[in-house]
Amino acid sequence: MSEVYNPLDKRNLGKSIVDALLLQSAISIDEILPFDGAGIYAIYYFGDFPAYEPISAKVDEPSAIPIYVGKAIPKGARRGASLEISSTGNSLFSRLRQHRESLNSVSNSDSGISAGDFWIRYLVVDDIWIPLGEALMIAAFNPVWNVELDGFGNHDPGKGRYQGLRPKWDVVHPGRAWAEKCAQRQESKEELITQIFDHFNRA
Repeated sequence: MSEVYNPLDKRNLGKSIVDALLLQSAISIDEILPFDGAGIYAIYYFGDFPAYEPISAKVDEPSAIPIYVGKAIPKGARRGASLEISSTGNSLFSRLRQHRESLNSVSNSDSGISAGDFWIRYLVVDDIWIPLGEALMIAAFNPVWNVELDGFGNHDPGKGRYQGLRPKWDVVHPGRAWAEKCAQRQESKEELITQIFDHFNRA
């Protein structure tokens, strides 16, 4: 006997969020305009960096796979604030703007990528469903910048806190000034690029 479908099951609720995100129109990350709300997003790449060739495609193709998935939690959410908070503030736009700034900062270096190579889909979501939606998107697509080349979403740790290792992302795509102040990693750029190729070979 087949399992009884429960629309309120966590997996089904999460899938509905993922489906809603994937139905959103894609927009160039350079064209984001201010908007209110918190939620989840997916970033797509369609440039010519060789290691990303397996996912470099037109974002409107059914087979498009995001290079990165993330979330933006509304201010106050971690303190148990009002359930209505997701529609106020601009935490999702602010997060996407930070990503755009990161990409712009590496666009004129030897990083091999530029901001114009990236498109996004985003969805404003009620606060309590944001982590679930992000987790299921990552599980579904295994985005390389989430699971292999970490660090894209990192913030400047601030003065006196640069003892930590430079993020892998910044080794492969140098240009963020704060990352250059961090401790050098043992892995070389070439070794990390090999890890990217291995990631897609395992997919």
